[in-house]
Amino acid sequence: MTRKILPIGIQTFREIRDGDHYYVDKTDFARRLIGEGKYYFLSRPRRFGKSLFLDTLGELFAGTEPLFRGLHIHEHWDWATRYPVIRISFGGGVIQTRGELDRRILALLQKNRRALDLSCSDETDIVGCFAELLEAAHTTRGQRVVVLVDEYDKPILDNLGHPEVARELRDGLRNLYSVIKDSDAHIRFAFLTGVSKFSKVSLFSGLNNLRDVTLSREYSGICGYTETDLDCVFAPELEGLDRERIRLWYNGYNWTGEAVYNPFDVLLLFKERQFRPWWFETGTPTFLVDLLTERETWLPRLGHMETDATLLSAFEVDHIATEALLFQSGYLTIEREEEISGTYFYQLRYPNREVYQSLNGALLTAWTPPDQTEVQHRKSLYRLLLANDFDGLRQLFTAFFASIPNDWYRNNPIARYEGYYASVFYAYFAALGLDLTPEESSHAGRLDLALRFNGQIYLFEFKVVELEPEGRALQQIKGRGYADKYRADGQPMHLIGVEFSRERRQLVGFAVETLD
Repeated sequence: MTRKILPIGIQTFREIRDGDHYYVDKTDFARRLIGEGKYYFLSRPRRFGKSLFLDTLGELFAGTEPLFRGLHIHEHWDWATRYPVIRISFGGGVIQTRGELDRRILALLQKNRRALDLSCSDETDIVGCFAELLEAAHTTRGQRVVVLVDEYDKPILDNLGHPEVARELRDGLRNLYSVIKDSDAHIRFAFLTGVSKFSKVSLFSGLNNLRDVTLSREYSGICGYTETDLDCVFAPELEGLDRERIRLWYNGYNWTGEAVYNPFDVLLLFKERQFRPWWFETGTPTFLVDLLTERETWLPRLGHMETDATLLSAFEVDHIATEALLFQSGYLTIEREEEISGTYFYQLRYPNREVYQSLNGALLTAWTPPDQTEVQHRKSLYRLLLANDFDGLRQLFTAFFASIPNDWYRNNPIARYEGYYASVFYAYFAALGLDLTPEESSHAGRLDLALRFNGQIYLFEFKVVELEPEGRALQQIKGRGYADKYRADGQPMHLIGVEFSRERRQLVGFAVETLD
């Protein structure tokens, strides 16, 4: 197969199709959406191809037939009919006040009026101008209007750290979106996308016929690349790359249907031929790290959360569930869906190694003093594990916690909660991408942490003690028989009890027993 141009960062359907770029055909999804309904909402993480899909819809309704030749929808579309298309996107820039938002909306409406060669009787009235635009476009073009809204929630998300501002911007956006509800007679199709899912009550003001396809099994692959896409469309790029490693690093995002790869990651991998956290490096929200810190999140449990459908979609300025924030922003995904008596429950997990390793690394950086050699500590940790140098491991963590200044403890709330020590300990391992299983259950209870590495098994139990080591952590592993379930693996096992002193604020106990 002939290699083509990688469409890195390109969100314009025409540019991809006119150029010699790779293109993953998503037009069958468009055909089904248009045939099944009228109003849609889709939530997906940033850089997942939402903008490209919207642009594809825009070109389809505009009737640019040459761009669709050879694609699935080409033989299933009436190219003689062309619809007026209104496009609204809040993807560019950061809006910080209600006045800025209103000016941006008016500018977007004016841009659409110029594109459709229409005018507005009062260019300062957002609701009136938008409603007038929809009606005039319908009347002059003879076809109802297609409304495409991209990054519908970005002004709010950019200000979550300032709730009062976020609420003002939410009200301003609701003012705009309410027009869609009241202009049904003039609308042929509407599609709104964003990262989060704010409730219809708080943002869409009664637009209760908006179908949310975020968790629809049949649309799980509407954005992103599937296994088939990689093996077929991008086959020329796979040569020289470990296919299983690609899957481990970048696949795994799931919305109850077929799992997909993050397209941004895949394209950068093919370009640079290196496995790196390409998507994560584009910007982890400071707000996310701050929120996890404020809520004293127990890191070993982070990738094993459970929730229900209501909580998963509960995203409000005044109350953002940790599970909802992590899921909607792409740091957790769905492992399993379970229906019990009419209620849907979800087991969440990290989607892949990139997110698992990078998020824990970001939290480790935020939760440790900036003057510490955290990177060097991670490298040392890996080498010590390879050598099974447990004395070195004990010295590494003892030195790390002992070197944290008292002022840092006083000024950082996260360092004052009991789970801080074990969370940092866990984050060091997770930031290396190691195979960790937190809170491993057995008939005897829950082990804090199991690590599988280099053909061996390491079982950790953490305890917070008063001043001196008490030996209870190792004794609990042995007394409760936590190792029993692993004996069948036939691998060497190391039982490790770790104790932290609440008063001395450091590691005081590190006991190891090896079972051959």
